[in-house]
Formats: sequence, structure tokens, C-alpha cells
Amino acid sequence: MRLYDSHSHLDAPEFDADREAVLARAEAAGVVQQLVPAVDFASWPATRACCVLRSGLKAAYGLHPMFLDQHRPEHLDALPDWIERERPAAVGECGLDFFVAGLDVEAQRFYFEAQLRIARDFDLPVVLHARRAVDEVIAALRRIGGLRGVVHSWSGSEAQAAQLYRLGFSLGIGGPITFERAQRLRRTVAAMPIEHLLLETDSPDQPDAARRGQRNEPAFLVEVLREVARLRGQDEATLAEATRRNAEALFGA
Repeated sequence: MRLYDSHSHLDAPEFDADREAVLARAEAAGVVQQLVPAVDFASWPATRACCVLRSGLKAAYGLHPMFLDQHRPEHLDALPDWIERERPAAVGECGLDFFVAGLDVEAQRFYFEAQLRIARDFDLPVVLHARRAVDEVIAALRRIGGLRGVVHSWSGSEAQAAQLYRLGFSLGIGGPITFERAQRLRRTVAAMPIEHLLLETDSPDQPDAARRGQRNEPAFLVEVLREVARLRGQDEATLAEATRRNAEALFGA
């Protein structure tokens, strides 16, 4: 099987000590492609350096809402130059987070909508973070228009998912699907259209249920695949190929 991890922070400091070994384990597990989204302006060079390690690693550059204190308007001004020069696969990780207390909502909206417009202008997909903010994210996508991408670490309702499908967006499914308590997520994944399904790890975060509290890594994508295949009653190899092709269509082979 050849798998595409559609959301992996392989550039994170948690992997500095053994990044090559992590990559080797991923490749041994069949994870041959990864989308690596940056989270703030200061991390863009590290993302770029990480993605030159293998041809199957693709960068995305963006400003994550949870790192709001580190963002400046001039970072938005720099983003088009980075896109022109580096030719990333996507814009992101960007979005809205209404779960974490103390994050300025208006500032989040400012950075989020500016990045959506940049993605539209460059005809790039967006990698979206939408925690307790799915309705407002959907409203922004409709208002700006001309966008495509993925809402990663999906946790919304089936009705919200259906709205995103109609807008041409996919859902990123990772370690949370392996938790028995995630019944709404499991129902959504069991019934959703295959063409909107992407698999992810969100490494080093969100490990599967068997590794709770441990560092996650791309090799563990096979556990997500296994659970999604079980829920959908599909063959693992067939699902691996379908989700890889979905990611390749969105981010490039």
C-alpha cells in the first residue's frame, strides 16, 4: 500500500532528534507522501528545509490561529512572495479556533480571511483548522468563493460536512477516529463520499487510541487507515489508494 499523510507537522521540534528515522519508519509503513503545513512565519524556513529531505514531502505555508500572538500583518505581506518563490502545495495551516480561551476572535478573522484571499488569488488549496468554528469557516468560504481544500482533524456534524462537500472541500480524518467515544465522527466517516476523504496523522499530535499520550508520527497512519476501512466495510488497500489519489488531486503527486 502507498499512503498519503495529508497533515503531518514533520517540521516540528519534536522530530529534530530523529527526523530521518521517523521518515524511514513512515516509508516502511507505506507512507510515501506527506503534506507538511507550517504554523507561523518563523517556522516557514524549517518547513522548507524539512520538505527537501524527500520528494514525497510537500510544504504548505500559513499562519495558524493558535499562534496568533506571533503573527504580524507584514507576515501576510510576505506570504505571496513565499508562494511565488517556493511553489508550495497549499496555503495553511490557517483557520479559526473558538475553543482556546483568550484568542482574539477579530484578529483570527483578519488573518484567516486574508489567507483565504491569497489562496484564491494563487489558485491553491487551503488547509483549514476549524475548532468549534465550523459554521463561521463555512460562511467565510462561501463569502470569498473560488476555494478548495481540506478541513483537517474533522470534528463537526454530518450536516456541516455535507455543506463542505458542496463547496468542494474534503475532510481530514486522523487518530480521533480510533476512539470508541467518537461516535458522531465514526458515523460521518462510515457514510461520507469517498472522494472527500483524506487520511492524516497531525503528527506529533493526536495519536491513535492505543498510543494516547505518546508522540504521534506518520508511520501510525496505518492505524487510521485500518479503523476507517473497518467502519466503511472496505478493503484497506482499496481505501489507501482512493485516499492517496484524493490527496494527490488536491496537493499534487
